[in-house]
Amino acid sequence: MANGVATGGPVDWTALRAAADRVATRAHAPYSGLRVGAAGLAEDGEVVVACNVENASFGLTLCAECGLVSSLIAGAHGRLRAVSVTAGDGQPLAPCGRCRQVLLEHGGGGILVDAGAGRAPVTLAVLLPGAFDAEELDSRRSP
Repeated sequence: MANGVATGGPVDWTALRAAADRVATRAHAPYSGLRVGAAGLAEDGEVVVACNVENASFGLTLCAECGLVSSLIAGAHGRLRAVSVTAGDGQPLAPCGRCRQVLLEHGGGGILVDAGAGRAPVTLAVLLPGAFDAEELDSRRSP
């Protein structure tokens, strides 16, 4: 068990959601006021966390999920198995389209995404149908 979240088999969604809530308190969100935290269970059993970092030039804002992937890669934790994103209130937030694509690259369509207490998680493939991925890119390159 890493950070209170099961590393194999079923995911402890309560613990993963709590990790997202804790890191949401560290978010830099002076413009929207929406503090977002993301916690991901990596294939090596580690729980990786990140929060959103807003910027006065709104397009430069860093989503929590993008920070999560950066931490995942920097820590050499492998691919993502499960993700919970919250606004620090214990309730899941769905990743935006851009973040769904970023998560896909680092865990595939089988990543489990938190749907909330008492609800079954959904796969990223359900949230991002018909996704463009590395396999398609490889198969469609010009000779």
